Amino acid sequence: MAAPLIEARDLHKTYRVGKVDVPALRGISFSVLRGEFVTVVGPSGSGKSTLFYLLGGLTHPDSGSVVIDSVDFAHISDGERTRLRKSKIGFVFQKFNLLPTLNARSNIEIAADIAGNPKPGADYFNKITEMLGIARRLDHRPSELSGGEQQRVALARALINRPAIVLADEPTGNLDTRNSEIVLRMLRQSNQELGQTVLMITHNPEAAEYGDRIIHMRDGEIVSPSEDPQWAPCHPGERLQS
Repeated sequence: MAAPLIEARDLHKTYRVGKVDVPALRGISFSVLRGEFVTVVGPSGSGKSTLFYLLGGLTHPDSGSVVIDSVDFAHISDGERTRLRKSKIGFVFQKFNLLPTLNARSNIEIAADIAGNPKPGADYFNKITEMLGIARRLDHRPSELSGGEQQRVALARALINRPAIVLADEPTGNLDTRNSEIVLRMLRQSNQELGQTVLMITHNPEAAEYGDRIIHMRDGEIVSPSEDPQWAPCHPGERLQS
């Protein structure tokens, strides 16, 4: 059996707020296979975003480990961790984080510069921007784009280095229903057509339905759907189509 591409092993994380310890993760363990689209769903405060930052190597657990493509984050240096993120992971955040002085094309291409990669080939660049429906908006700055277009530029930036993994944290959190559906379908398309493994954090059960598999979190732990009162699964005929 193939080794998981992403593996969380007994992750614990506690934050200090004033004089009080606030547990964010209480022993999270799961794995994601190459080519899967996995969604992590739960209410605010369930630990989803903390999990996202740990899986992306953006912060450290108090205990437990994160293994990406057989490499344990705990056993490599900060420099090696940064190189692994650049080579393996594309990030999509709720906030678009686009540079306001650059147009859409440059906001996408700068990801290759930061990673130390050559400028993306025209064929791949055009495929990504056409797939995301922004090919005609590349000369516009973020202030000239709608929220949905900005998020699609951010998604193109995440995909441009051909990462094995796309980590998306509430990618539709700032979008209306129509643009949310566009972005979710684009994530699904990148998974199916480009072969990216996608792990998406969301509080929205309908958005979670776009994944192949759903992990439910509550109070820093993985729970079953029946234990999450905010979870209201669709009937089979009502499920969103991917």
